[in-house]
Amino acid sequence: MVGLKPSDVPPPLGVKMASAGAAACIADIVTFPLDTAKVRLQIQGEKKAVEGIRYRGVFGTISTMIRTEGPKSLYNGLVAGLQRQVCFASIRIGLYDNVKNFYTGGKDNPSVLVRILAGCTTGAMAVSFAQPTDVVKVRFQAQMNLDGVARRYSGTMQAYKHIFQNEGLRGLWKGTLPNITRNALVNCTELVTYDLIKETILNHNLMSDNLPCHFVSAFGAGFVTTVIASPVDVVKTRYMNSPPGQYKSAINCAWTMLTKEGPTAFYKGFVPSFLRLGSWNIVMFVSFEQIKRAMMCFKV
Repeated sequence: MVGLKPSDVPPPLGVKMASAGAAACIADIVTFPLDTAKVRLQIQGEKKAVEGIRYRGVFGTISTMIRTEGPKSLYNGLVAGLQRQVCFASIRIGLYDNVKNFYTGGKDNPSVLVRILAGCTTGAMAVSFAQPTDVVKVRFQAQMNLDGVARRYSGTMQAYKHIFQNEGLRGLWKGTLPNITRNALVNCTELVTYDLIKETILNHNLMSDNLPCHFVSAFGAGFVTTVIASPVDVVKTRYMNSPPGQYKSAINCAWTMLTKEGPTAFYKGFVPSFLRLGSWNIVMFVSFEQIKRAMMCFKV
């Protein structure tokens, strides 16, 4: 057995939510530079965002950012990102099993449709609660730390205050609809795919319920999720980062991208999205399973 042994007693809701939040924070710290590179690539094409600098590929973007802005720029928005995961992952991942059981009435072997419904439900709930943290995170990742270039925000709390004062509550919840759409897709694809791959591996005795099984399941979930959610993710990033008045709505943002940049614009930043989601899923799910088991050991 590689890793901690699973508990014979199902973990309570509090353990699952705390484990999910902690595991997501660990995953964010490890993969944040990839996420920042993804955001920079996704907003490329908006003149105000580029400022004369061209990004080429995920590692080229990271290299350019280090050269022009310093290595700290790769972690722009980390504080808001961790705030987001504490609120967001604990709900969307921590509540998943309980919501799934609610829809099935506690029956075993829920259908794929029930799993999808549970994933969409917890994803939408999480976004509705944690959206302001996502808005601040994206804006920090998008802003450049260059001499002579004015920065929109100097700190996380100042960003919340500035957005509220200048854009109101609507500014803090800007992009909620595309983000709910994106995270409903991401959550149900990510959790359902992980669930199904892991279940298939265990049912066919291909691996035991340990680290290699969690690794394979998480990697597969990351790839499938990136393919399905990337277009919505690009629109969400563009819209949340845009100044007031640039786009009338998320749909207008998507239409503008399609007419000005073509359909390939929806898959800008695909490689860093996959690198980030794949690695994030691996770190998060492996950490989640181990933290959950460790907490149950202490509980017992």
